[in-house]
Parts: sequence; C-alpha cells; structure tokens
Amino acid sequence: MMTWQLTIDSNDPAGMARFWAPLLGYLPEPPPEGFDSWLAYYQSVVPEENLGGEPNDYIDRLVDPAGEGPKIWFQPVPEKKTVKTRFHFDIYVADRSAPMEEIVATVDAKVAELVDLGATVDHPNRIDTDTLQRYAVVMHDPEGNEFCVA
Repeated sequence: MMTWQLTIDSNDPAGMARFWAPLLGYLPEPPPEGFDSWLAYYQSVVPEENLGGEPNDYIDRLVDPAGEGPKIWFQPVPEKKTVKTRFHFDIYVADRSAPMEEIVATVDAKVAELVDLGATVDHPNRIDTDTLQRYAVVMHDPEGNEFCVA
C-alpha cells in the first residue's frame, strides 16, 4: 500500500499549521508514540543546535481527522518564498450550483475571515456567462503561498 504526505517549506511551521488546520478541517498530528511532544521527538533525532523554542512551537504536522486526506508537514527552512508556487490548494466553500450572488457572498465571507487570520487577497476571478459561472479569489497564505477560495 502506498501512502504520501504533502510537505510545505515554511519559515514558521507552527504559524502555518495554525493557519491551515481550521481552513482544511485538519488537526495537529499527535507526537509519535513514546514522546510527550514533537519537540521531544525532534530532540531525539535532530542535533540540539538546530532546535529551539517551546514544545508548542513544534506543532508543524496536520492530519485529516477522518483519515481520508494526506498528512501535511510544514518543514522548517531558512529561505523565504521567492517565486510563484507551482501548485496550490483550491478551497471550495460555496455550492457551485447556487446563484452567482450566493456564491460571491459565501466566497467573500470566507475570504474576509482568512484575511483576519493573516492571508492576503491577490485578485478575484469571475466568469459569469450563459454557459459558465464561476467565482474564485486568488489569495496568499501568511508566507505568500498561493491558494484559491471558490
């Protein structure tokens, strides 16, 4: 059986975990068996000079409580994001068969909530024709990674 996890480079893994967990409906992953915290685990496998902070600073892994989605690890890296992300999350919050006004209101409400949590708006993208209606807002998470809310 194959399994996989999504690893995202991050300057502030705990901050990113706190941002993404509620948005994705994920929870912090408990530390490995035999360890009280992720810090304790990391202290057992990583040289001490590479660690610092309190145990809660090491909440950097998320899991889907239903066990259906992949695990997510925010891997600490020193460099900042400098170019456009090559893939991104699409977060669907609206019923895509609803009237356009309802879709826009639902998406915009979620966008406002995410801005309060540290995200920024890049631009909205609206298509409203006789054959296609779509509305999404391109955003950036607190570290600048692109994602869409639709």
